[in-house]
Amino acid sequence: MKHPRAWQRMLSGRRLDLLDPTPMDIEVEDIAHGLAFVARWNGQTRGDFAYSVAEHSLLVETLFARANPGIAARWRLAALLHDAPEYVIGDMISPVKSAVGPGYAVLDERLTAAVHLRFGLPAVLPGAIKAAIKAADRVSAWAEAVEIAGFSKVEADDLFGKPDALLLRGLEIRLRPPAEVRADYVSRHLELLSDCTP
Repeated sequence: MKHPRAWQRMLSGRRLDLLDPTPMDIEVEDIAHGLAFVARWNGQTRGDFAYSVAEHSLLVETLFARANPGIAARWRLAALLHDAPEYVIGDMISPVKSAVGPGYAVLDERLTAAVHLRFGLPAVLPGAIKAAIKAADRVSAWAEAVEIAGFSKVEADDLFGKPDALLLRGLEIRLRPPAEVRADYVSRHLELLSDCTP
């Protein structure tokens, strides 16, 4: 009996097994390319370009660093990579994740572990780091919801919590061409990776 295909061919030539991913089959260029073309909010955002997961990831890394001054580069790298699995499994809004059930979370966890190991991070992040990244993620979601996804501040406060205004000072939600976001994601990844090297 033929088993269903569980792998995807990447533009780098790598063949990533979604059920049993290995760090050897993960390249940052594939991640950046995929995330630059995955739309947050199911594409229901204002503007001429989709707001990509790559753009969101860059914002989360910035917010994480602002909320945690002096934090090590490796944890900033973890913040940048927090949604990396979505380069192959897509971005599902929370209501869809709930409807799909635990299968999505299992895929996400396996891919996250492989991505982390590929770039010198622990397969499972320390609890405090994971919580701090999640906090930055919620601030980003609040800003995106209000600025480009049509939510009122009251709705966003209810769903994501009211953010510290200082964290968002001077930041803007940008909707840019995928190629531009992809290049910035790869560049930031390489900067952080080089800062992690002793």
